[in-house]
Amino acid sequence: MSLKNSNIKFDKKEELMKLKKEAGEFKKFISRGNVVDMAVGVIIGGAFGKIVTSLVNDVLMPLIGIILGGLDFTNLSFKVENANIKYGNFIQSIVDFLIVAFCVFLMIKLFEKFKSKEKEQPEKKSDEVLLLEEIRDLLKKQS
Repeated sequence: MSLKNSNIKFDKKEELMKLKKEAGEFKKFISRGNVVDMAVGVIIGGAFGKIVTSLVNDVLMPLIGIILGGLDFTNLSFKVENANIKYGNFIQSIVDFLIVAFCVFLMIKLFEKFKSKEKEQPEKKSDEVLLLEEIRDLLKKQS
């Protein structure tokens, strides 16, 4: 019986080592910048989606309904036997998606514009480098 107990303890130690190794790999994975950036993007994107949905449902679609003669898209539906097909909500979802996609497009263009401006600016030299260049130029003039 003592052999079985020692084998069980060995297996538990081995499993614990595997678990620690996997936890270390997960820690390395999660600490990479891209994963954190992606998580922040998903969270902000979800919140932004709620704002755009509210914009579509509460502002744009009522205005579009007025333009089309008082039509309320949320109530547009038809019945097929016992099923109620609400195609008005589907239309609102399409408008919602188009607005979100357009906003994401504009944000990407804005970020690209900022990146290109950053690349255009020459690297600013440190004071030490400027001083060394002045000394070099003075030594060239003396020789």
